[in-house]
Amino acid sequence: MSLLACLLPATGLAQSPVDDQAERDQQSLGNSAPFMNQSAMGIGINALHLPRASKTGNDDLDTSDNLLGTMGGLRTWLYKYGITFEMEDVEELWGNTSGGAPSTMDAHSGKGSGPAYDAITAPTLTVDLEKLIGLKGGIFTISALQTRGRSITQDHLANFNPVSSYEADRSTRLFELWYRQLFFNGKLGVRIGQQNLESEFMLTEYGGLFLNSNFGWPMAPSVNLYSGGPSWPLSSPALRVRYHLTHAWTLLAAVADDNPPGSRYNAFNIQNGGNAADPTNQVTHDGSGTRFNTGTGALLIGELHYTLNRQPEDLSDATKDPGLPGIYKLGGFYDTANFPDYRYNTHDQLMGKNGGSPRWDRGNWMVYGVIDQMVWRPSYKSDRSLGLFARATGNSGDRNLVSFAADAGLNLKAPFLSRPNDTFGVGWGIGRSSSGWRQYNRNAGSLIPGNENHLEVTYQAEVQPWLVIQPDFQEIWNPMGGKADPRYPSTGRRIGNETVFGLHTSVTF
Repeated sequence: MSLLACLLPATGLAQSPVDDQAERDQQSLGNSAPFMNQSAMGIGINALHLPRASKTGNDDLDTSDNLLGTMGGLRTWLYKYGITFEMEDVEELWGNTSGGAPSTMDAHSGKGSGPAYDAITAPTLTVDLEKLIGLKGGIFTISALQTRGRSITQDHLANFNPVSSYEADRSTRLFELWYRQLFFNGKLGVRIGQQNLESEFMLTEYGGLFLNSNFGWPMAPSVNLYSGGPSWPLSSPALRVRYHLTHAWTLLAAVADDNPPGSRYNAFNIQNGGNAADPTNQVTHDGSGTRFNTGTGALLIGELHYTLNRQPEDLSDATKDPGLPGIYKLGGFYDTANFPDYRYNTHDQLMGKNGGSPRWDRGNWMVYGVIDQMVWRPSYKSDRSLGLFARATGNSGDRNLVSFAADAGLNLKAPFLSRPNDTFGVGWGIGRSSSGWRQYNRNAGSLIPGNENHLEVTYQAEVQPWLVIQPDFQEIWNPMGGKADPRYPSTGRRIGNETVFGLHTSVTF
């Protein structure tokens, strides 16, 4: 037997281990995970990134979760050669009924409330190289995004994080472009190329039910890293390694460019993508997604996973109760770039009092922990279950906008026995303004920011295997820790608490 044969997986696609960590975590939790994970596009009970063999065990393609089915036999023919094509379309309507601030387009004189629409279309092409050329364990993926509409958060809410993970600036762009290779019968997986780290790192499966982007890529890296780091809707050149130490323990690590658009030196608004007039703009320097920036800093990130009571692939075939599943993660990252210090300028004077250019500090770091744990189900073959999740992040306060953030919540799967794939959830999150940001405002005589809290209540309904509808309610207290309302610059009035309603639909073609 050749060395290459020993390294590469010995099994075909239908039996090969799942390499995408979000998919593996979802399978570990059994049927308690949300039908559609809003934090990792395309990750659903019946919607995996990889080509899907039929549930009957043969090698026929399963298109039960596609509106267009086999596309007149085209999908079936392509699948014989290891090629699959998926397309997901998301449409959202949002409305802010209280609080908020006027859009900058209204010259700070309009209303803080109002409706908004956002949408994305995301095609994905995946090639199984074992079927195509006989290379076992090799997968090639390319995906794109067409984003449209307006961001209600950008226009009216002024929050730390958008109320929807799908809010993005209008563009048609490359999303991901990567090659993955498995080794040692799937124990080791290596992925290289343009990647969105949000789909695997810092992820909570139960938290993936919720639409607020804080439950996906957390609040702290979203506002502390350049352009939010390699997270939706941006990707960076990256190398990702996944190794299964044992059946229960997994190590996940990556090195990526920290700054997808390549923008920097934007004073404090480092997350704005280089357009100070449009603070959440992510397309100013890289609207096509093809810049492949490697000229700024490196983001080094690692996670250790422990899976408790991993569920069998099909619980209906289980002969004994496998126990209540849980996933526990510890991780952290280090960014090698320079970051502006909120406290001091280049002359080591207080920034808030003396102004000037901020001093640049080398590097940035964050540590975090994630828990997903099922706490109740009537029986191990029941569709109904109750799951809890919690996540916390911490980092330094001198060069970051947020120094501590946490989120937690509960999911009730199958709240109605006749609807096994529906999920009801309640989630909460908090973000603490950093000590440096508070000191800057104190020295400047401005309003001193504090904590932002948000609550989300949502219901995800599987109308068809290819159609998900999700009504949503959110309440945000003390937006951005108590940001000043631009309509009342001389009164010290803060932006009011916000009540937001939304309706999300997702169709898989």
